[in-house]
Amino acid sequence: MLQDSKDKRTYDAIVIGSGASGGWAAKELTEKGLKTLVLERGRMVRHIEDYPTASKAPWEFEFRGVVPIDKRSGVGAANWKREETMHWALAEDEQPYIEEKPFRWFRGYHVGGKSLLWARGTQRWSDFDWEGPARDGYAVDWPIRYKDMEPWYTYVETFVGFAGSRDGLDVLPDQVVQPGFELSCVEQYYKEKLKELYGSERHLVQGRCAHLTDPQQIHKDQGRNKCMNQNMCNRGCVYGGYFSANASTLPWAEKTGNLTIRPDSVVESILYDEQKGKAIGVRVIDRHTNEAIEFYAKIIFLNASTINSNAILLNSKSSRFPNGLGNDNGLMGKFITCHNYRGSGYATFEGFADKFNDGRNPGHAYVPRFRNVYRQETDFLRGYAIGMSASRQLDGNGELIGNALRDKLLNPKYGLWGMAAWMQGEMVPDESNHMRLSPGEKDKYGIPKIIMSVEWKDNDDKMTRDFVEQQSEMYERMGFKNINVVDRGSPPGSDIHEMGGVRMGNDPKTSLLNKYNQLHTCPNVFVTDGACMTSASTQNPTLTFMTLTARAANYAVEELNKLNL
Repeated sequence: MLQDSKDKRTYDAIVIGSGASGGWAAKELTEKGLKTLVLERGRMVRHIEDYPTASKAPWEFEFRGVVPIDKRSGVGAANWKREETMHWALAEDEQPYIEEKPFRWFRGYHVGGKSLLWARGTQRWSDFDWEGPARDGYAVDWPIRYKDMEPWYTYVETFVGFAGSRDGLDVLPDQVVQPGFELSCVEQYYKEKLKELYGSERHLVQGRCAHLTDPQQIHKDQGRNKCMNQNMCNRGCVYGGYFSANASTLPWAEKTGNLTIRPDSVVESILYDEQKGKAIGVRVIDRHTNEAIEFYAKIIFLNASTINSNAILLNSKSSRFPNGLGNDNGLMGKFITCHNYRGSGYATFEGFADKFNDGRNPGHAYVPRFRNVYRQETDFLRGYAIGMSASRQLDGNGELIGNALRDKLLNPKYGLWGMAAWMQGEMVPDESNHMRLSPGEKDKYGIPKIIMSVEWKDNDDKMTRDFVEQQSEMYERMGFKNINVVDRGSPPGSDIHEMGGVRMGNDPKTSLLNKYNQLHTCPNVFVTDGACMTSASTQNPTLTFMTLTARAANYAVEELNKLNL
């Protein structure tokens, strides 16, 4: 009877996490014939049927979407003050963590994870990014280069579908794209003036984003349709116009008949067999019953998102690994990094008075990194990209009613054009920036609480000051007015791009994973979410997470077939 129960809990592969990278692991493994269990700590969310606020108009909400203060709840309640997104809020007692230093941790605990909430920016990394640590000696050398990733980028991009432009820039490799979202007249002006004033050193391009503008057969086969430019993406998209695991990879995996999704499964640890010398399964705590349940598999993909993937490994202790699974060198949880979004700017432009925005743009303009690309030219390492968006707002009171509101809608009067800018800087990994498990405090599942100890360093301060100076200068030289570029002082984590802690590398003494994302000392465990990242680049990371996952999953199946795992 016990064996029969264990057989029912045994699979070929287990994937921990159902977001962007977990969905890709599920797709690749099930397509190759592996019976795969996906474990998700949050609730089930089915595409379309579980998007309660999708496409709703403002007047369909009780208070036009505003949530009364006394009804705001969940972790970071101030962030869930709109009824459109309240259904994603995390219960206050779900996973408290300890901030040794201020850190904002955004989580998506439901099937699909943050792939339902992300901002969808998707740029490839170039060798300037892959070679960054080797060039300046900070962090360790990546065990891979652009040539290793290029065919896998193409593979993922073809399936997912991205909108954008092909710009021929070495700092931002071209990728598989559908027609991008048109630049506004002010963005086009900025693009031309940037070239005129700075030559080939600085460029403005269409931001590449995970939206379908010209769906191909592969996207129609997924049941997805063209983006309708609603700009309601973080509610869940009934059209599948932007990529999410719910709309794309998970249903695709489900069609193989090889997928089992188990929501409400809080992973406590990965099980290690001392005799076999490898991982044999996963222990979870059922979120509703608090029952501990064990599942078994030949290979395990860890895609719980950066901080939780680190925590699961650190909590997976055994006689062989007293400091956490694969953590012989004691580096697990260290070198946590993210993106620096502290710099923010806005300015007005007095031209183009005869033009205004028509429709909504789910993307934005993008200035790729231009600092320290070909040589070290500043007093800080690495660099930053800049997101930009120009729009023209209506003049007047937005709270009018009756005849006054009607007249305003029928005879709109526009104000000046405004151009927003925000930096996305590369935070250089530092060993002191880390996370660890509390030795005494536990959450309601009996799992040690996470302690976050991450702070901005001098390099981040210098980079932010440079952005403020450079963005102010660019606005001024191009004739913008009312220039206001500031350091907002937001803490790490505000970007939602946390990375590192289980970094890749060639040397087991200085890294945790090899070039195929296997734990050096437990090769049937693969870590392919943000935890695996050796450095952060300036580009948005999710495309690279998905690409690393597809590459690793195909390698894992090959090794499994060779009986090497």
